[in-house]
Amino acid sequence: MPILIVDDDEVILQLVSIHLEKAGYTVEKASNAEAALAFLQKQSFDLTIIDVMMPGMDGFQLANIVTNQYEIPVIMLTAKGQMEDKEKGFEQGIDDYIVKPFETKELLFRVRAILRRYQKAYQAQSVVGNVKMDKDTWDLRIGEKQYIWPMKELEILLYFLQRLGRNVNRWDLIDEIWGETLDQPEFTLNTHINRVRERLKKAEATIEIVTIRGLGYRLEVKG
Repeated sequence: MPILIVDDDEVILQLVSIHLEKAGYTVEKASNAEAALAFLQKQSFDLTIIDVMMPGMDGFQLANIVTNQYEIPVIMLTAKGQMEDKEKGFEQGIDDYIVKPFETKELLFRVRAILRRYQKAYQAQSVVGNVKMDKDTWDLRIGEKQYIWPMKELEILLYFLQRLGRNVNRWDLIDEIWGETLDQPEFTLNTHINRVRERLKKAEATIEIVTIRGLGYRLEVKG
């Protein structure tokens, strides 16, 4: 699961990233909000960890963008413990708040708890445009009709439905869907993406998978 850490303190960036990577997470690091937004435009993340006090755009402003535009959960890091800071953070839609200095075990516990909560939400019914899918039953409906697709194509579609409007990295998608090394991973992905696109078009779906040059794809609602 990819996690983005945003902090102008290089020591904190390295400390948090090392422990998250040891726990099995994929990590990207940004030293300011502008660098973080550049990452968000290029790839998708399951969680962001954001420091409050940063030069330029502060953590509160960045958290507001992350939660509202990208719909990614946020853990806020800060050296302050004042109640007003916590209140302001939660008003921006953050999911949790940790005061520095903190125990690494506590951070990992909170990360796991938030990811579990959001993973359960992802498993619920996904509806985008006239496309509806139930993860538990893999029931797919487009408009008024029910469709039966191959499992890999259903998994790919669900992955996109849960990330509407977010850029999806090709290799993140390959890792999520296949979870193993393929002989021709990009060829396999291209073949499946084309099939999903053809099925959506034939079913007159109101969504489409758009190619993002040099990165991957993004699901958009037509019109």
